[in-house]
Amino acid sequence: MLSACSDIDSVGNKHDNKATHEAVQQILYYGGDIITMDGDRPEYVEAVVQSEGEIVHVGDKADAIEKFPTAEKRDLKGKTMLPGFLDPHGHFMSAILMVKQVNVAAPPVGAATSIPQIIKKLKIYQQENNVAEGQWLVGWGYDQDLIDEKRHITKNDLDTAFPNHKVLIIHVSMHGAILNSLALKWAGIDESTETPAGGIIARLPGTNDPAGLLMEMAYVPVLERLPEPSEAEMLELMKPAQMMYASEGYTQAIEGFTHTKHLDFLMKAAKQNKNIIDIISLPAFTEMDRWFNNSKYKFGEYNNKFKIQACKITLDGSPQGKTALVTTPYLTGGPAGEKDWYGNASITQQQLDSITKKMFDANIPLQIHTNGDGAIDMMIKTVERAGITAKDDRRTIIVHSQFQRPEHLPKYVELGLLPSYFTLHTFFWGDVHVKNIGKDAAYYISPMKDAKAAGIITSNHSDFNVTPLNPFFIMWSAMARESRSGEIIGPDQRVDAYTALQALTTGPAYQFFEENRKGKIKTGLLADFVIIE
Repeated sequence: MLSACSDIDSVGNKHDNKATHEAVQQILYYGGDIITMDGDRPEYVEAVVQSEGEIVHVGDKADAIEKFPTAEKRDLKGKTMLPGFLDPHGHFMSAILMVKQVNVAAPPVGAATSIPQIIKKLKIYQQENNVAEGQWLVGWGYDQDLIDEKRHITKNDLDTAFPNHKVLIIHVSMHGAILNSLALKWAGIDESTETPAGGIIARLPGTNDPAGLLMEMAYVPVLERLPEPSEAEMLELMKPAQMMYASEGYTQAIEGFTHTKHLDFLMKAAKQNKNIIDIISLPAFTEMDRWFNNSKYKFGEYNNKFKIQACKITLDGSPQGKTALVTTPYLTGGPAGEKDWYGNASITQQQLDSITKKMFDANIPLQIHTNGDGAIDMMIKTVERAGITAKDDRRTIIVHSQFQRPEHLPKYVELGLLPSYFTLHTFFWGDVHVKNIGKDAAYYISPMKDAKAAGIITSNHSDFNVTPLNPFFIMWSAMARESRSGEIIGPDQRVDAYTALQALTTGPAYQFFEENRKGKIKTGLLADFVIIE
């Protein structure tokens, strides 16, 4: 099992803010296992030299000393050096916003294993922070499958404990939340509210009275309106938020569904030189009217370590929330007790086709969240209808690509679709998936080995804060595919350590059109490293 502690030894960027560079102009690293990630198998070199954020030498130590005699020498003392890890999908703004939220997750992320424990954690936070009546209490990480009651919390559970506070508990999938009565009233949701297309409003049994659970397109408008820290507070939180990533060895973070207000904030933060690592934004498709054809938002260009990369479409929900769109019904019904339940799509095929054509015509890359095989079918159809194939080199990223079927892989090759997998699901929800969707589909979740055999360049992400940032946990999950109970979720899809490393280095770099900028220890690329003890 992989384990290590890591720290960012140097984060440089030859294109961006010089204020973040170390004072030393040239540094020579030697004396450790330096793995370049430049090739199909591990390649080691004796020495690496960086100069002003750029790698200027990779090779023999003697040559390095001869060419760069004044470089500061840093002995790795047997440690391992790799290119900095690149998280290909996550939610960077969560690292800022969660500062004023409560961790109500189950182990190992949190410690709440029952509804009373969740309520107790919220109560302690309310008392310790003197949260006044009428104000918000927000929890994150709640998972109904991992608490003793094995059911969703209801507004009644929360109203009893918090009759005078607005309470919202974010589901672990980040695709929904539980609201108490005051929060539902604030959101304008009552028994007369119709369930929106692509959304879920759970009702109390035998009534139209909202039970508290909102998911997908019923939840998005609520999320967009939630109060946040002030801009000044968020600017101050930029450094500790980035250090959460850097302390794990990441030199790239993603804001994977960026609301326009957060897009503006991240641009302002970059302008004020707040970025320590690269931060990449994917503007939300739900707010296209605000950013599309707006000269303020330029795609594909770094400015002070910030880049707007692609339009993000969330096509379906989450497997653990039972809102992923599948072609065979969930064995355990829907999240609100629905029978013969297949999940749902957030938009229609026609709407998807329209957005896809619009983005391709504007030469804006697409990243499409698809979890269920039904959503993957929709996505394949929309790319085919747009007339895009692999030779066009659009590098459309299929985010998660979880319950895919084997016959999808040849289509990925034909159309140039690149999956960003989420193998941590095998640990966190592998047992749940077997129960909800059956062993065959669950065992083929995130099929990294078959994808590699097909010649597809994959990546593997954290989806932070859905799961932890720990890159070694991510790599272990790709190699072991072991669930909480110890079941191996798809033994024939386990990969070797080098493939697992590629999915956090060279894979993301290629998917983001940055293979000539980062992801390897190679002359001319950024001097972004992680040194592992």
